[in-house]
Amino acid sequence: MNLLRRAAVGAAALAIGGLLATATPATAAPSPTLAAPDIPLANVKAHLSQFQSIAQANGGNRAHGRPGYKASIDYVKGKLDAAGFTTTVQQFTASGGTGYNLVADWPGGDPNKVLMAGAHLDSVSSGPGINDNGSGSAGVLETALAVSRAQLKPTKHLRFAWWGAEEIGLVGSRYYVNNLPSTERSKISGYLNFDMIGSPNPGYFVYDDDPTIEKTLKDYYAGLNVPTEIDTDGDGRSDHAPFKNVGIPVGGLFSGAERSKTSAQAQKWGGTAGQSFDRCYHSSCDTTSNINDTALDRNSDAIAHTVWALGTDTPVPPGDTYENTTDVTVPDNGAAVTSTVNVTGRTGNAPATLKVDVDIRHTWRGDLVVDLLAPDGTAYRLKNSSGNDSADDVIATYTVDASGEAANGAWKLRVQDVAAQDTGYINSWKLTF
Repeated sequence: MNLLRRAAVGAAALAIGGLLATATPATAAPSPTLAAPDIPLANVKAHLSQFQSIAQANGGNRAHGRPGYKASIDYVKGKLDAAGFTTTVQQFTASGGTGYNLVADWPGGDPNKVLMAGAHLDSVSSGPGINDNGSGSAGVLETALAVSRAQLKPTKHLRFAWWGAEEIGLVGSRYYVNNLPSTERSKISGYLNFDMIGSPNPGYFVYDDDPTIEKTLKDYYAGLNVPTEIDTDGDGRSDHAPFKNVGIPVGGLFSGAERSKTSAQAQKWGGTAGQSFDRCYHSSCDTTSNINDTALDRNSDAIAHTVWALGTDTPVPPGDTYENTTDVTVPDNGAAVTSTVNVTGRTGNAPATLKVDVDIRHTWRGDLVVDLLAPDGTAYRLKNSSGNDSADDVIATYTVDASGEAANGAWKLRVQDVAAQDTGYINSWKLTF
């Protein structure tokens, strides 16, 4: 994980956001899925041992532009080629060094609905990078190999990726996204990111991005009776950011980096309060000794669960849509504005899987609080403001359980900019019943 971050929204923004926090959060309804296999911890750790051996044989690291990184790419590619994947190595140049992305496609699935899972494979130059990010790379690799062992026939097309040069500014993943034609971008239904999943003093953090992906991950941990928290530390700091910036739904897991675990977190998860989640973050001691087996095991299983759940869900035919394409200016640090969609001619209540497609153009999406208002005024929270959410625009699809609401009436999208210095407008939005 790299160190990019942006300053937080001011206290006034937080206060205003608190006033709007009574909205009901959007949720996703479950779809029938196949059960994912257990990911063998021993297999994941074997990959980590290989990454450490590669680093030891190549100057102690697997950093961008160094021979240890290319050797890591070759190791992962060899495993995937033998398992029946179609692999592609994408080469780029950054900071005077040659970098590589590795992309692996599993045959089958709907080519117009691509589910991606990825992790950065490079380390910093000061160490072998076993937790950051051999752990995520190994978990994604073993999940891909489990797909092969199961000879999975997903409904979506599955694509796995290992990114280069993340540690110098998300270079590899940004290069991939920027060089992807718009028609191919539109086919990606979701990108799952796994950066640091075996921290030695671990937390269980879930990205607060796409509601469906977030709920899938949270529900998995709820089934283990393991509480989770929203990841605010990783926003914009890892390879999901380039995907998110172009409107692709993203989600992921994180077990913590340089920040200290609080007493409340230690009571909840165990470990040591007042100590970093990863004391060896970006250091030479980030070796195979710097891994918590329980966290690595749980998170690797969670990767597989999410790939199976989202990759094999039963497609739902599109429903009737109601759209408003009139631009509405969102005042900078001002009052909330609304855009209305009038629904008529339906019977009964709205569905439990009401789809809300939102296209808001804005120079910093972290300022925005977005709600769906039902005809009776009930608010459903789609997006909170966040000082760490430094991307542009809100282009996303949310799923709302609106089964308690009458279908007909004036539905509204409410948007408020709760901090200064950024501008935007509602471009369009629609409801799909």
